[in-house]
Amino acid sequence: MTTILVVEDEIAIAELIALNLRHAGFEVTLAETAEQAQAAVDAVLPDLVLLDWMLPGQSGVALARRWRADERTRGLPIIMLTARAEETDKVAGLDAGADDYLTKPFSTQELLARIRALLRRRLPEALDTAVELGGLTLDPATHRVSRAGVELKLGPTEFRLLHFFMTHPERVHSRAQLLDRVWGDHVFIEERTVDVHVKRLREALQPAQCAQMIETVRGAGYRMTRHVAMPSA
Repeated sequence: MTTILVVEDEIAIAELIALNLRHAGFEVTLAETAEQAQAAVDAVLPDLVLLDWMLPGQSGVALARRWRADERTRGLPIIMLTARAEETDKVAGLDAGADDYLTKPFSTQELLARIRALLRRRLPEALDTAVELGGLTLDPATHRVSRAGVELKLGPTEFRLLHFFMTHPERVHSRAQLLDRVWGDHVFIEERTVDVHVKRLREALQPAQCAQMIETVRGAGYRMTRHVAMPSA
């Protein structure tokens, strides 16, 4: 059964979310603070986390950053729940490592749709074959990306984005096309999300000096090119 950790300090909201998730067939664990959430994750890694931004003590944003920095929890799917609706807040949440961002108040159906969409995007691609572009190698079976002996660490969304770019090189892809091909069910996903994940992908590629392989085409979208200098020894 798919397990979801709900990190929410408002008990009434947490219990309502848990009730709806259990009715939808999920197993739910509740945590009221960042410390309780960390303890729950340390004990058993959930399949997905619903993480409130405002928590007593350490914030949800800080907790997301901590999980993204840890090897064990780097790929943990995170949906940020918050009453902060400004675009700058959404960008901050995504930059911290959240895969999606849901503004309160939200409907149960929207929450479930976002959860299912994120879980679908996280399905392994073990049947896919390894691809290579400009010295950069991506292997879906082992979830490894490397170049010139340098192994790179990518989150699952960035991995899928890079996989799409590498299998469709030298073409310009609009944000809407990337949402459709990489995210799949993007009815609740904003195009701004693509920019955030491209930024994170470039940062992940930087240690192998190939961030410049992802090009921004002004007014059109993004393109991946194989023409990049190999890192010097």
